[in-house]
Amino acid sequence: MPHYLKNLGISALVEQAVSRGEGLLAEHGPLVVKTGKHTGRSAKDKFIVRDSETESTIWWDNNAAMSPEHFAALKQDFLAALEAKETAFAQDLYGGSQPEHRVRVRVITELAWHSLFIRTLLVRPEPDELASFEPEYTIIDLPSFRADPARHGSRTETVIAVNFSERLILIGGTLYAGEMKKSVFGLLNYLLPPRRVMPMHCSANIGPHGDTAVFFGLSGTGKTTLSADSSRTLIGDDEHGWSDTAVFNFEGGCYAKMIRLSEEAEPEIYATSRRFGTVLENVVMDPVTRRLDFDDASLAENSRGAYPIEFIPNHSKENMGPVPRNVVMLTADAFGVLPPIARLTPEQAMYHFLSGYTAKVAGTEIGVTEPEATFSTCFGAPFMPRHPSVYGNLLKERIAKGQVNCWLVNTGWTGGQYGTGRRMPIKVTRTLLNAALDGSLANSTFRKDPWFGFDVPVSVAGVESTILNPRETWPDTPSYDDAARKLVRLFTANFAKFETHVEQGVRDAAPRLDETASAPNVSAGGGVPA
Repeated sequence: MPHYLKNLGISALVEQAVSRGEGLLAEHGPLVVKTGKHTGRSAKDKFIVRDSETESTIWWDNNAAMSPEHFAALKQDFLAALEAKETAFAQDLYGGSQPEHRVRVRVITELAWHSLFIRTLLVRPEPDELASFEPEYTIIDLPSFRADPARHGSRTETVIAVNFSERLILIGGTLYAGEMKKSVFGLLNYLLPPRRVMPMHCSANIGPHGDTAVFFGLSGTGKTTLSADSSRTLIGDDEHGWSDTAVFNFEGGCYAKMIRLSEEAEPEIYATSRRFGTVLENVVMDPVTRRLDFDDASLAENSRGAYPIEFIPNHSKENMGPVPRNVVMLTADAFGVLPPIARLTPEQAMYHFLSGYTAKVAGTEIGVTEPEATFSTCFGAPFMPRHPSVYGNLLKERIAKGQVNCWLVNTGWTGGQYGTGRRMPIKVTRTLLNAALDGSLANSTFRKDPWFGFDVPVSVAGVESTILNPRETWPDTPSYDDAARKLVRLFTANFAKFETHVEQGVRDAAPRLDETASAPNVSAGGGVPA
C-alpha cells in the first residue's frame, strides 16, 4: 500500500521531484524534465470501454474500443502495480471553472512532477473545498506500467483506457504528461453536450470592451501564442466550454510549445520559462550553467512548458468571460493555398469546423516528423467521443444565438507549400486578428475567393496587400492553381461523411472546383454576412 502524498503545493512537489531524481532546476527556477521516447500524445493507444453506457453514445468510427473484460484485467493489474509503490501522489482538482458545469477529478500519479503538472493544468479548489472534496472520476497514471496487448486488449505496452461506466481512466507506459490533461478534456467533451454546453478545443481571451474571442485550432496552429496578447485578457489557452452565460476555461494553467521560443515574439510566454513553478518538458539545458536552449530540438520538437495561468499578467481572475463576439478558426495550411484571413458565414463556419483542416505539426503526435495535411473534425478529433455533428450543431446554434462574427485564419504557409514557401509571419497574423477583433476589418473591401467562396480582405492597414491574395505570393501561379484544386478535392472527399448530418446551407458552403479561378471578385465590406 503506497504512502499517499495528497494535494501537495508547488514547492513541496518540486522538492520531491528533484530529490527523487525526476528533474532538475534550471536557471531562474523552472523544473526541467525529460519524457523519453514519448514526447507527444500516443493517439493510437487510446481506448474507450464499449459497454451499455457507451454503445450508442460514442463515435466509434473515431474511437478505438476496449472490451469490459480487457479493461477488468487492465484495472486489476494497474491496481496491483499501484499497490506495490512505496509512495504515490494524489491531487483533487476540477475540470472546468464554471461551478455548475465542472467535474471533480482525483488524479493519482507515481511521479511527483506529474502531480505538479496536473495540479498546474487543472483548476485548483480552494482549501475549504478540498475538505469536503468527493471525486466523480479518477485518473491513475503509471508510466512504469507496461500493458500486455494479449491480456489487456491494448495495441502496445502504452495504454490510455477510459471507462465512463466506472468513471475511471488508466494511463500507462508513457511519461508524456499531456495524456492526463487531454483525458480530462475528453471527459468533458462527453459530459457537457447533453447539458447544451459546447466543449471547445480552443484558446480564449477578452478585449478591452468586454468582447470575448475564441480561437479553435490543433496543437501548433497558434492557439496559445495568439491568445497571449498583452492588450487582451487571457481566459485560457487550450480547452473551454461555451454555456448560455459564459466562456469558461476547463483548466487552471497553460501548456505552451517552447521550441524556438523568443522573448521578442512571445514575451508573456517567455517570462514563464524564468519562473519557479513552471514545468519544462524536453527543453535542452546546459548541465553546468543550467541555462536553457529553446532552439535545440535534440530532445523533442514538441518541447513544452506548463505553468499556472496566473503567470500570465493579464489573465482573467475568474477564468471566465462573456459569451463570444468573435470565433476564429486557426489552420496551418501546408499547401499554402488559404489566405491569411477570411470572413465566414455561419454555414461556412460550421463547414470548416466540421472539416477541421490543418497540418499536424512535427512532434505533437508520435511519428509526425514534418507538417502533413490532415482533417481533424471540430479541430480536435482525437478528443471527441461523440459524433462531430453533436458539436457542429451546438456551435451553429451558439453562433446564430449570439450573432457571432466568424473568421478563418491561416497560420501555415504562404508563397508556396511546405518546403518551398515560408511560414506566415506572426506580425501579419496579429495585425489581421487585431483588425478583425476590434471591428475595423468588417469595414474593409472584400473579394470573394473563387475556390472557397468566403470573403477575403483586399487591403488592411499595416499589411502588404500581396500577402492577402495567396496566389500572388507564389512565383508560379499555375502551381498555385494546381495546389488549390488538390486541396478542394481533399475537402470534398473528407466532408462526404458529414453530408447526411448537416442542412443544405452547410453543404452549399463547400468549396468548388473552378478552372477559371484567377480573377477575384471584389465587393464592399461593411458587416458580417448573415
